[in-house]
This record gives sequence, C-alpha cells and structure tokens, in this order.
Amino acid sequence: MGRHSTEASGPGGRPTAAADQGRAGWARLALLAVLASVLVALVAAGLRSVLWALVGIAGLALVAVGLWWTVAHTGVVRVAGVVLSLTAPVTVLALYGASGMLGPALVSLALWVLAMAAARIAVAPGQIHSARDNEPTEAPHHPWILMNPRSGGGKVGRFDLVDKARAVGARVVLLGAGGQDVAELAQQAVADGADLLAVAGGDGTQALVAEVAARHDLPFLVIPAGTRNHFALGLGLDRDDPATGLDALADGVELRVDLGFAADRVFVNNASFGTYAAVVGDPAYRDAKVQTTLQDLPGLLTGPDAPRLRMRADAARAEGLQALLVSNNPYLRAVDSAQPGRRERLDSGLLGVLCVRVENAAQAVRMVRGGRSAGLQRLTAQEVVVEADTDTDTVPAGIDGEHVLLQSPVVCRIAPGALRVRVPRNRPGTPRSRPAADWQRVTRIALGPLARGRRRSPAPA
Repeated sequence: MGRHSTEASGPGGRPTAAADQGRAGWARLALLAVLASVLVALVAAGLRSVLWALVGIAGLALVAVGLWWTVAHTGVVRVAGVVLSLTAPVTVLALYGASGMLGPALVSLALWVLAMAAARIAVAPGQIHSARDNEPTEAPHHPWILMNPRSGGGKVGRFDLVDKARAVGARVVLLGAGGQDVAELAQQAVADGADLLAVAGGDGTQALVAEVAARHDLPFLVIPAGTRNHFALGLGLDRDDPATGLDALADGVELRVDLGFAADRVFVNNASFGTYAAVVGDPAYRDAKVQTTLQDLPGLLTGPDAPRLRMRADAARAEGLQALLVSNNPYLRAVDSAQPGRRERLDSGLLGVLCVRVENAAQAVRMVRGGRSAGLQRLTAQEVVVEADTDTDTVPAGIDGEHVLLQSPVVCRIAPGALRVRVPRNRPGTPRSRPAADWQRVTRIALGPLARGRRRSPAPA
C-alpha cells in the first residue's frame, strides 16, 4: 500500500545509533523489571511464591469457566457462571490479603506488566504511516458522496459533513430512512458522470459502493462516519475527525487495495459465519444487542440444534466450527483490545481465516492461551469454502455487519488490488500492533553493545 516505517534509519535503511540505543534501553528495562518482579515475590514469600502464583492461575481458570457457563447456558447454570466469574477473583484477592501477599502481588504484577510493555517496544518495528512522499494524483472533477445521517450516532450532522463536502465541490446524496438500494444509487451516479465515489457511513455501506467503484475502475473515498470504521483504520485515516477524509479531494494519493468476496457479495472487512451471523440475523438484535446475544448464545453454542460449519481454506480443512471469520487480509491478532479490527496491510492478496470451536468449560479454559488453543485456529488462504453441517441450501452470514443469506456452499475469495482508494496525502497512519515479547531477542538487544565489543576485541597473542 505504499506505506513506510517512520523508524529512524541511516544509509542503506539500517537503524541509526540513536534507534539502537533506544531499543537497548527498553530491552534492559524489560529485563530489570522481570528480575524485580521475581525478587519481590521471593522476598515476600520465598519458595511459597510459586504456590501463590498457582493460586492466581487457578483463579483465572475459574473465571474462564464462569464466563463459559454464563454465555453457553441458561437458568441455574448461567447464574452459577455469573457468581463464579465474580467470586473467583475476589476470593483470590482475599486470600492474598489475609496472608499479607496482596501488596507484594500487586507490585510484582505491575513490574511484570512493565516488563512485557518494555519488551514489546524493544522488539517492535516502527509505525506504519501513510506514504507522504507519494506524488498527489489529479483531483476528481465530479466527486459523488453518499452520506448516512444516522450512521455512527449522527456523525454526518455532528461534523457538518454535508456543507463541508459541498464547499469543496462534491455532489452529496443523503441516505433516507427507507429501503434505498445503495448500489443502485452509486450506479446512477456513475451514469451521471461521477469520477469518484465516496461514502460517509458504516462499513456495510462502504462495501456496497466500493463494489461499484471497483467494477468501473473509479477511485473510492472513505469518510469514517460509521461506528467502528475498521476499513478506515486499515487505510490509516483519522477516525476521530471524519471531515479530514475530505482533504483527499484536493490533496490525495491513490492506493490499490484488495477486496473480499463471499459468493457475489463484496466485503471490505470481513464475512462472518456461524454464531455471530445467527445473532446478527435476529430482528431483535438492532434494538437490544446485549439482551439478544445472551438470549441466543446458549442455543447456538450448546443447544441440540446448534449450527455447525465445515470449512476448506486452500488445503486446510476444519469441521464442527461454531464461528468462522473470513477477513479481507489477516487481522494482526485474534483479539486486539487496543485497536480491534487492525490489519497491517490491505494488499497482501490473502484472506484471513479465524476458526472457533469451543464446546465445554475445559476448552474455554484452554482458550485463555489464545492462538495456541486448539479451539482457536488462524489461517491465511486465497479461497475459503464454507458449508453448514446440515443439509440446508443457505448459510447465514454477516457481511461487514449486514445480515444476509447465501447459497451453500459459499465460496469466499480475494481480488488483489481490485479497488482504487483515494486517501489524504497526510494522514495519521495505522499503528503497528505490539508483537509478542521474544525474550531471547530482548536479551540480545539488551546485551548488544557488549556483545559487539567482545567480537571486536583482538584475539590474544
């Protein structure tokens, strides 16, 4: 996508001495914090600190069991799950407090968190930023923008997007409350001579107009006026100020990004199947998301008629899946609390595949281990085929959050570089996800200057 790292570098792209020193400083801080974390526990409890660590791990496992009972069951079991997930951590803290270990445990935990953060900074690459050195492309003469006044809690009105767009020469069409055909509106705009299509709205609307733009090889402009704006995040746009997206009309660069397809439906972010798609398909979901989710999940996860999926991703196969997420380029993490929906790039030519299968409390506990759990599988592929385990003709799906029924089997594919996206030349960029702490590498970075000094020392005569 033409983005570059902002990490300081010298001739030949090698990191500068200042960058090396900064990494070494963070690496040393990480090692010192780990050592201090262990020493605090040993000083406070000696070898018993191992026992207290096991108590904390057991508490986390009980919380996982409680959460599984809460979402996968009803009645008494659900109540027991809520009680367990709340009382387990309280009980652990009470045991620590009664034994005089609460203070040392909190200090040790804080030092461990500091160590992990410093280690990730030490091994992290630079920031993914927009390509500010790209030459601007010719500004469009007849830009057309579809705006959804209800999207994102009314961002179109709150940021005065209609007047700002018209002030820079764009034709604005407001999406009404009726069942207007978004793709048909975009198609009519092309027939009327539009040379750029844009959307100020949610990702589902973005996908519908993006498909029309790709079909006619017209540039597409994203104005992040939706709720989550995951596509805008991948493009490095400013999601806090949607109006800055309009800067691309006068001073913009073009990127070529991929588009995902689920059967004949385009998605800019993802197509979800199974549990999430079924919940979104419930008519009550729009007005009562949490209540509807808690009501539907037990039947979808553990009920006798719980839907299951079969999947083939290139050569890989999986069965009995409860949920399947196929994304336009892989997500950096299965669960990313800092920036949900973050993708490092949108031009890899690969689909991301996330498979979930959790059938009991024991598997829910193992899920605490994240990507290493057998219940959670991450893949990449160019084509994914999805089928229901039952002999149904259709498969429910959520296409960028919009519920649809697709003919089974559903073939998901990626179209590399299918979409021309116009973005502001100066934009924030997408922050990299911090990598997992690689302690061997952290140690090498921390001892780097010493190790290099030893290698340079002449051999004794």
